[in-house]
Amino acid sequence: MPTTKTLGCLPFFAKGVVVKGFGRGSKELGIPTANYTSEVVETLPNDLETGIYYGYAKVDGGPVYKMVMSIGWNPFYKNVKKSMETHILHNFESDFYGSMLKTCIINYIRPEQSYESLDALIDAIKSDIAYADTQLDLPEHSALQTHSFFNAEKPQDVNTSELILPGSSL
Repeated sequence: MPTTKTLGCLPFFAKGVVVKGFGRGSKELGIPTANYTSEVVETLPNDLETGIYYGYAKVDGGPVYKMVMSIGWNPFYKNVKKSMETHILHNFESDFYGSMLKTCIINYIRPEQSYESLDALIDAIKSDIAYADTQLDLPEHSALQTHSFFNAEKPQDVNTSELILPGSSL
């Protein structure tokens, strides 16, 4: 279970350019991810614990899709750099490095953990994706999928009174 402090950071809105990550998502895992710059990662609230989250994502001017995000150091790979890796529940025809990615992190799934094998890691990620897909169909999340954040051109275009909870990197 996430801490009350973590839940107090949600929803959390983030926006930034997609950069090349560690190169494992598509190639090694078969689960492509979009990665934020370290500057965006540094905007995460201190109280937001590392782990797996779900929410919504939008690339450039496209539609808003469901997503799963890993926040942290990916213990299986023993990363030394904290990352935000977003898997969007949509099949894109090509990479979109350099595109603007907007995400709304809604809720926590589980903590980060290491695995005995690559197959066990892939199974866990697929389970996270299935869980997020089901949770994001719940009516209580629909307002965030259509939130003005996804349509605003600039951060000042977002009506902050619409934000449900205080977390935001706008």
